[in-house]
Amino acid sequence: MGGMGRSLQAGNSIVVSAFHTALFHQLLLLLVIAAGLAIGFNVVRTIQYRRLAAEGRATFPAVSKWPYPEPAGRRILRISFGLLWVLDGLLQLQAAMPLALPSSVIQPAASTSPQWVQHLVNSGVSIWSNHPVQAAAATVWIQVGLGIWLLVAPRGLWSRAGGLASAGWGLIVWIFGEAFGGIFGPGLTWLFGAPGAVLFYCAAGVLLALPDRAFATPRLGRIVLAVSGAFFIGMAVLQAWPGRGFWQGRIHASNHVGTLTGMVQQMAQTPQPGFLSSWVSAFGAFDAAHGWAVNLVAVVALAAIGVALCTGRRRLVFPALVAAIALCLADWLLVEDLGFLGGVGTDPNSMVPMAIVLVAGYVALVRVPVPVQASAPVVDATVVATETSRWWEKATPSYVVRTAAALGAVAIVLVGTAPMALAATNPNADPILSEALNGTPNMLDTPAPPFHLIDQRGTTVNLASLRGRVVALTFLDPVCTSDCPLIAQEFRQADQRLAAEAPKVDFVAIVANPIYRSVSFTNAFDRQESLEHLANWFYLTGSVAQLQHVWDSYGVLVGTESAGAMIAHSDLAFVIDAEGRERDALVDDPGPDSAFGSSFTSLLLDRIDQVLH
Repeated sequence: MGGMGRSLQAGNSIVVSAFHTALFHQLLLLLVIAAGLAIGFNVVRTIQYRRLAAEGRATFPAVSKWPYPEPAGRRILRISFGLLWVLDGLLQLQAAMPLALPSSVIQPAASTSPQWVQHLVNSGVSIWSNHPVQAAAATVWIQVGLGIWLLVAPRGLWSRAGGLASAGWGLIVWIFGEAFGGIFGPGLTWLFGAPGAVLFYCAAGVLLALPDRAFATPRLGRIVLAVSGAFFIGMAVLQAWPGRGFWQGRIHASNHVGTLTGMVQQMAQTPQPGFLSSWVSAFGAFDAAHGWAVNLVAVVALAAIGVALCTGRRRLVFPALVAAIALCLADWLLVEDLGFLGGVGTDPNSMVPMAIVLVAGYVALVRVPVPVQASAPVVDATVVATETSRWWEKATPSYVVRTAAALGAVAIVLVGTAPMALAATNPNADPILSEALNGTPNMLDTPAPPFHLIDQRGTTVNLASLRGRVVALTFLDPVCTSDCPLIAQEFRQADQRLAAEAPKVDFVAIVANPIYRSVSFTNAFDRQESLEHLANWFYLTGSVAQLQHVWDSYGVLVGTESAGAMIAHSDLAFVIDAEGRERDALVDDPGPDSAFGSSFTSLLLDRIDQVLH
């Protein structure tokens, strides 16, 4: 019935099913790509074996391009963030992601930021909200692909390119998904995860994109630790700043709690194992009673760790590193509540990636790679070739395997990137939203009930006079100010998007108001909605008996109060083919969100196209 607001639940079965179907189809595509890469690998190996046999050799010479193994600090970053990206991709598989992520994660993250940040974030939210299935599936594959890319490409251009890709995607997520990590909001604090988890992914990606020689001396490790130290000092100052609610566990003059206590109490309500909830609740109660002392410990610890890291002296840096990891772990458990619980958690929050960057920086400082001792001169193993040989004839087996694996990882990223890019350029919402909100259209093939009415010009129109053209039919109240104008605009947009095929389709509305049913009201409605110039638009009316007969024939309920005021009417639309047969019945209630309007337009056009062709 019109006027009855509805919204989609996060677990809507139609959207969740479409999400899982999209993932399955994309997985099949990836399996085909993997098979192609496997075939390519075997072809290269066959060529290599033939080359070796022709040269009278059994194997390639054991040579190495690199004068030393992969630096330990770099390996920590690559493997750790590779695993984190894979974990984040798997978290995106949660059924609530397509519909709940914008409203439960993205928009709340931007709610306290300035208007320009909210506007920027909402542009991303609109894309996701209009195409939730494509966006959610794309995010899965992009993040899983990035993780695999980092894991399978340890050295060289493939590995550095993986670092750049990781930093680039991380920057997109940091801006649109985390609203710049909340750095422009008034509640910025290290305890809540500032400056955003994904910013550390970006930092790791940039470090991985550096040439190997950057890790050949302690200098890079010293820089990473110094920057981290300055960050900790800045966070200490921010944490100590008065008037932000962190020095109070409970405001005694009122029933309000301090900022940290409120956050912890909120996190304790997240669906999670009972033992973890009890830990978080206990810490919340402790902070409520001793808020000043808790904040003092946090400020002193952050400042001391920051100063020690800035010195770059090993005997000070190591205990500071241990203290930082312990503090990160405590905050991750008791304040951030692990970060990924509750059904819409997208990552383990900032403490884990922050600790990894600190450890990698320390290892880069104290463990400089040692050159490999070799009796033979070091040569390039990527291509061991004569001037006339091709690379695939002489490439070492390990290089071929790494190249195939890296290409597979890039393919996974592209399988996610392509539909995301298409969704970003399409302003029309996915028809799945209308189906999810209003139910799957009823596929029919029965004679459409006839009608004999007059249009807005006073001309008699019946179903037989429309024979030869497809008819999109709905029921509108000419004095309605809520749903009916929106539905009319959906029909108008559908007519515009039909373009050259518009003359093959008639858009018909029948009055759904037994009181305000005269031609003057239908004409006023047409002028209001800019429909009066559409040659294929018909707004039909008639006597109450005629209208009641049509309403009953099409199953449209029209209700009035005893005083005569309109209550509601069914929001239904029908697609009738050129032979006068009813082919589809759809619910066209636009719901509370404008996105559903454009999604219904797309759905209606899809049904019309099926009937036309």
